[in-house]
Amino acid sequence: MAAQDSEATHDSASRRDFLFVASGAFAAVGGAMAVWPFIDQMNPAADVLALASIEVNIGDIPVGQSIKVKWRGKPVFIRHRTPEEIREAETAPMSALKDPQADADRVEKPEWLVVVGICTHLGCVPLNYEGDYNGWFCPCHGSVYDTSGRIRRGPAPANLVVPPYTFENDTTVKIG
Repeated sequence: MAAQDSEATHDSASRRDFLFVASGAFAAVGGAMAVWPFIDQMNPAADVLALASIEVNIGDIPVGQSIKVKWRGKPVFIRHRTPEEIREAETAPMSALKDPQADADRVEKPEWLVVVGICTHLGCVPLNYEGDYNGWFCPCHGSVYDTSGRIRRGPAPANLVVPPYTFENDTTVKIG
């Protein structure tokens, strides 16, 4: 009789353990299913993902001209630089720069400059082809940028930001 009681106790203990594990697993899956919509709503919306990158046709921009496009709600300047502008940007002495950065580190192709058009001082949009260095001039507080988008004079602490970009081909640049 004692052997049967021992088997019955062992049998009910293993059934009880199975019920505990199964109930716990069911509760965990149910909890995850209940929480998932809250986690999923933190992902970016489809309209935000669509703005994550843009392709711009640069084939129609003549040498010496620039365009302004909108990327992630910010203006981006794409400038087709002249040989003189490239030479000036490459030969600028690093000691004259507030935020020293070589022109080669800011461009993929020397003839094309792509920068976010927001002044690094207070977030204004600088004017193109203005200032002592024929780059950009922010009229709000007098920051002057050169043809590589580097700060040369004024209160701005840093160069114009270079966004992530790649050349898809000779006439298309993908920003973002």
